[in-house]
Amino acid sequence: MTDAKTDETPSPATGVLLIHGLGGTQYDLGALLKALQRAGTHVQAPTLPGHGTRPEDLLHVSAEDWLTAVHHKYQEMLQTHETVHIVGMCMGSLLAVELAKRVRHQRGKLAVLAAPIYIDGWSTPWYRGVRHALSRLDYFCRRIKIMEEEPFGIKNNLLRAIVKKKLDAGESFHYGWVPLAAVRQVDRLRAWVTRNLDHIQCPTLVVHAREDELTSLKSAQFLMSQLTHAPKQLEVLENSYHMICVDNDRNQVVKSVLDHLGLAPARPSASPTEKN
Repeated sequence: MTDAKTDETPSPATGVLLIHGLGGTQYDLGALLKALQRAGTHVQAPTLPGHGTRPEDLLHVSAEDWLTAVHHKYQEMLQTHETVHIVGMCMGSLLAVELAKRVRHQRGKLAVLAAPIYIDGWSTPWYRGVRHALSRLDYFCRRIKIMEEEPFGIKNNLLRAIVKKKLDAGESFHYGWVPLAAVRQVDRLRAWVTRNLDHIQCPTLVVHAREDELTSLKSAQFLMSQLTHAPKQLEVLENSYHMICVDNDRNQVVKSVLDHLGLAPARPSASPTEKN
């Protein structure tokens, strides 16, 4: 497991655990990672087990492995930071919620981005209706490939074309497919997340796109209804699909997360003429 770390001197006081989604890497998080660094925090963005190499490496990885990895990183950060915020995107948001729940997180805040509690978006893959039946059969689980298909979670046409070109070229920023076995593990994680959400008491931000093609707004509404003991806020984005950290509303996502965490964005450096 590798980590993305700040290039600047990290603040000893505040750390942010940033968790990516299934098949992805820190690049799925767009400008959010850099914005958090520039706001003076020490960001850890671990590459989850089975990621950043080749899709076949997901075949032997479980939801427990992912959760153990983020739990270990969280505990490590608590040793060096007074405050640790947890931020997750897509599957990473499920891991963020489950981690916050299990550790009764209180030394920071929680931000939940595009959480797929339900796989019910307007462009859900072909396997939606049969994946539960197929996933019970190890033969199919190991052999069926779930391909990344247009619109790739992106509403912006230019960005979508760039992502398509990179995926076609086999670049490692995001897998072009994942095995059904990995989707089965995400389904297990989704089931865990739906239980005992009242155990979360830290301030929580839920961000979701109205037009998310993978997971409808119902997911965000479910979280808001079940987080009964946490101060919470819902932000609905109006111009993005699922990959909200890189799509049209990416700047709004950055601003919302920084505001929620109580962080001021870095000010642009003054030009020489402004200094004189």
